[in-house]
This record gives sequence, structure tokens and C-alpha cells, in this order.
Amino acid sequence: MKKRNLLVVLAIVVLAGFAIYQNFTAKDRQASSHKEAAPKPNYMAPGFKLTALDGNVYEVGGTREKPLLVNFWASWCGPCELEAPDLKKLYDVYQDRIDFYAVNMTSSDRMDNIKSFVKHFDFKFPILLDSEGRVGELYRVSGIPMTYLVDKNGVIKEGFSILHPDELEKRIKQLIES
Repeated sequence: MKKRNLLVVLAIVVLAGFAIYQNFTAKDRQASSHKEAAPKPNYMAPGFKLTALDGNVYEVGGTREKPLLVNFWASWCGPCELEAPDLKKLYDVYQDRIDFYAVNMTSSDRMDNIKSFVKHFDFKFPILLDSEGRVGELYRVSGIPMTYLVDKNGVIKEGFSILHPDELEKRIKQLIES
């Protein structure tokens, strides 16, 4: 009888230990999957600080005075070149109502090409330099251009690769009005 009670207690302890182990590993898997997920609409924009071509440090994350357009690009990217005149035009029209940050994927670009691209397209908005590729990794950028629209509360409203200029302007207007 004592052996049987001992076996029952031992089985309960083993099962309880297994349940606790399963609970902790499930939480770890869940936490790591959140780290690996790309930024999503209705979630806070991952925060970062980067130095720009103008020497100033710019920050993303948390509340802001104006909504924000964050565009990931590189000088060697053909679609980025096609999109550049539209970004410049929209910035010229809406700069007092929305911030534009162009995050250059500097770890895969050359500084002289970046400066030439910016001068050629007459970009007046901040050109942030992701020289170590950390922000690109944080945002899980796998193709460029990649753009995120972020509201004044720091919440991502949407992310997309490239849009027709009229559609991009429509979405910027919606963001400003929200």
C-alpha cells in the first residue's frame, strides 16, 4: 500500500513538473515569435533613433506632434528611384501636417551614392542612415521600398511596398485626418 501511494505521489510530481515546464517553454516561444514578427497595423511602431545626413538624430516610437511616414530605401533600388519623385512631391504638399523619414539601408549602400540620389531628387526631408542594418532588421524589411504610416500616437496604421501616387496621397490624407 505504501509503495502504491509513493508511486501515485511520484506520478503527480512528475506530471506537475512537466506541466510547469510546458507552460514556461510556451511563454518563451510566444515571446520570441513576437520579437520576430514584422510591425503590424494597430500595433505600436518599434522605436529607434538614427542619425541623419544632416547630422541630427531622429526618433521613432511613442507619441508625436504629427503623423509619420517612414520609408525604407536604397540608392541602387530601381523601384525606390521610381517612387522618389512622388515622395518629394507629397512632402512638398504635406510637410506641415506629416513628417517624412527616409531610412536609407546604408549597410548595403554607399555614402556617395546616397548623397547623389538625395541631391538628384531634391529630398528636403530627413535621410536617416541605418548604417548597421539594425532598424531594417527591427522592421523586418525584406524588400524595398517599404513604407509605414504611423499615427500621432505612435501606432502603425499600415505598411506597404509601393503604391500609385494617387493612392499614396489618399492614404496620407486619411492618416492626417485620423
